Amino acid sequence: MLTFDHIAIACTDLAAAATDLSQRLGVALQPGGRHDRYGTHNMLLGLGELYLELIALDPQAPPTGRPAWFGLDHFIGPMRPANWICRTDDLDSAIAAAPVDPGPAVPLTRGDLHWQITVPADGHLPLDGAMPTLIQWAKNAQHPTEKLAESGCRLIQWHVSHPQAALLQDGLALQDPRVTFTTGAAGFTATLDAPNGRVTL
Repeated sequence: MLTFDHIAIACTDLAAAATDLSQRLGVALQPGGRHDRYGTHNMLLGLGELYLELIALDPQAPPTGRPAWFGLDHFIGPMRPANWICRTDDLDSAIAAAPVDPGPAVPLTRGDLHWQITVPADGHLPLDGAMPTLIQWAKNAQHPTEKLAESGCRLIQWHVSHPQAALLQDGLALQDPRVTFTTGAAGFTATLDAPNGRVTL
């Protein structure tokens, strides 16, 4: 069984996008950190039992010699939802049961956070990101939501549009009424209740 863990919002300039998103929502994002393996950095926002991750290539990061994750090497344009991440307690089984190959599991560490996450070797997003990235947090590690301040924001709906949406809807071991699927052009819509009211990303 999968559990909706967090949303990845991609951008090209983390500071500028964080300012823009904070103004739209009416609450400041919190500092995240750097991912040395992929040359990225992020900022976070708690959404109750899940969270929002604003992520971009880190211009200060040294070359990694490998593609960035979440398709960030090829990301252009304004910030927008790029992917969603679902957690599991048995990553190997979840990968085997996935309707689309999510990529191999990669072990990562940042501070006291330890996790394994699926990342295709070339950094692309399976089904344009419609196939969720799969993650397994270490059993003895705090989940990021436990460290995030109450934001007053909650996810109301995560809508996935893709030509193969039916494959995901039928094949994912996920039961979350906030997640909906439509067969159509690839893209996402995230609807949040926030201090500024209802906001759609």
